Amino acid sequence: MKIKYPFIIALLMLSGSFVNAQTNYDISSPNKELLVRVSIQNKQAFYMITRNSEPVLRHSSLGILRADEDFFTDLSLISVSKNETVNDNYTLKNAKRLVNHYNANKRIFHLQNKSGKKMDVIFQVSNDGVAFRYYFPDRDTQIKKITEEKSSFHFFESTKAWLQPMSVAKTGWEQSNPSYEEYYQKEIAVGTPAPTNAGWVYPALFNYKDTWLLVTESGLDDHYCATRLEQNAPDGNYKIGFPDKREAFTGQNVDPESILPWYTPWRIIAVGSLKNITESTLGTDLAYPSKANIHPSQFQTGKASWSWIILKDNSINYDLQKKYIDFAADMKWEFCLIDADWDWKIGYEKMQQLADYAKHKNVGLLLWYNSAGDWNTVKYTPKNKLTTREDRLKEFEILQKMGIKGIKVDFFGGDGQSMIRYYQELFEDAAKFNLSVNCHGATLPRGWQRTYPNLMTMESIKGMEFITFEQKNADEEPFHATTIPFTRNIFDPMDFTPMCLYKIPNIKRKTTSAFELALPVIFQSGIQHLAETPEGMATVPTYVKTLLQNFPSSWDDTKFIDGYPGKLVVLARKAGAKWYIAGINGEEKSKTIALNLSKYQGKTAKIITDDSEDLSFAQNEIKLKPNTQVTIKPYGGFVIVIE
Repeated sequence: MKIKYPFIIALLMLSGSFVNAQTNYDISSPNKELLVRVSIQNKQAFYMITRNSEPVLRHSSLGILRADEDFFTDLSLISVSKNETVNDNYTLKNAKRLVNHYNANKRIFHLQNKSGKKMDVIFQVSNDGVAFRYYFPDRDTQIKKITEEKSSFHFFESTKAWLQPMSVAKTGWEQSNPSYEEYYQKEIAVGTPAPTNAGWVYPALFNYKDTWLLVTESGLDDHYCATRLEQNAPDGNYKIGFPDKREAFTGQNVDPESILPWYTPWRIIAVGSLKNITESTLGTDLAYPSKANIHPSQFQTGKASWSWIILKDNSINYDLQKKYIDFAADMKWEFCLIDADWDWKIGYEKMQQLADYAKHKNVGLLLWYNSAGDWNTVKYTPKNKLTTREDRLKEFEILQKMGIKGIKVDFFGGDGQSMIRYYQELFEDAAKFNLSVNCHGATLPRGWQRTYPNLMTMESIKGMEFITFEQKNADEEPFHATTIPFTRNIFDPMDFTPMCLYKIPNIKRKTTSAFELALPVIFQSGIQHLAETPEGMATVPTYVKTLLQNFPSSWDDTKFIDGYPGKLVVLARKAGAKWYIAGINGEEKSKTIALNLSKYQGKTAKIITDDSEDLSFAQNEIKLKPNTQVTIKPYGGFVIVIE
């Protein structure tokens, strides 16, 4: 009998019975601070997360329901891969950091359902968070359809949340929703239902004790729809939701479908201190690398003048756009954006003249387009130029010959798989003609700027245009602007179109001028479309204009200095040999903060703050030390430049 026991044990291991006897499997981060525990309980798969040995995310569900197969119930574990190390290094000029390093531990859980069909769950755990995705390894040319994703994020009861409601499809102006243009609800109780059944958008931010968690997705290609969190989260258990059935490209599908094999997007939970979360690059670390046929060096980041944001529709005429080209040239900005209806208010022939004039001034032109399609009732033109590949290629060839540098495409129709395919076809086709892309009325980018280096920015935010529309939006700006650096803008470029230093017609600004000046540092965007007018710029001190003339077009690094969502943001960004430190105060009370600038001790820097008078600035020299004191006015800000 003694001889038989080793043989029996070997048989059990080979058959998988030994694997099923063990119910818990761990994956740790490289620094051992984070641990994911995956378990099979009652033939269902779950995971949980601990930080420094303390649970921060409760047992959460894993699984997929396909139309043809159930991969949620009646699962068995075939095998678990050994821990392996994943390393990735990449450069990305349209991000918070130019040179990026990703290091994670990976394990794959090979599952099968009741009928013997296989599904893998792939986990990767880095020092800044957890990511998982599903993979169907079988080969089948017949289309498979996913009807429901059972992934969930189960938070503890005392967790607080910062969540933005998803707008309902076909609502809003000209039925142009959803466009990710709602305010974040701040510090709400976990499990609070969303206002409508459309649910909550990504990124979703949570705070439990001293741990922050941010939920989003990346690695989204045309094989899946974009997702969100469902409306209801009983007991704090948030589940993945699919788009409204109306969020489709003309006559095509919404929910995911594909042949096999098939990877789903990454589900990301960034975990750590608020500093860890803010400095993390998980959203691009897990995005697909740049398409081989799109070369990042062909596309330029920068700043742009833009008349429409303050002057609206009547500004789209030849003479005023020539003035705004001159404005961009004077400010040493790389671009000028010409907005809706240019095709008939200026026309292609006169636009060629403007493009030639802009080239002479070393300014690139960007032109607006309506995304069109049957989801879109917006009347602005050019329209129906982009919806078919044949039409797109014709239009892009015309633009390339004119010397146009990029397009702004507006009013998309949602998050269905067919709409995601439309976005990505736009990016890829535009790249063939050296055109950069900016999307408005749009979804969250989800790391696309890495895959498509010509994607400079996307709106996906209730931005400056809303402040110019209604006073209530101007009143909300301080709270909104101090929330979105920790949420919407944490991984992806955001076209908020910031910075009005002077006056907005018919609106009383809530923020100070130094608050506004800080926004282009606080907000990251591949092309920063700046709202100020030539007339407004003429009112500012020379040192403010000089700062904006020499403002970087991209960042080498980003550091979190201080802050709390909805109350305060202080970030440091590096460009070349300079550091720009900017802060904004989201509350109606003065704050004195101590900045730990020990690495610059002994250096002298310039600081621009608010003066005692409204809409005015003050500049001073300060000696940097480990605890440099800075006072910020109510709804005020500052910018420090260290050389």
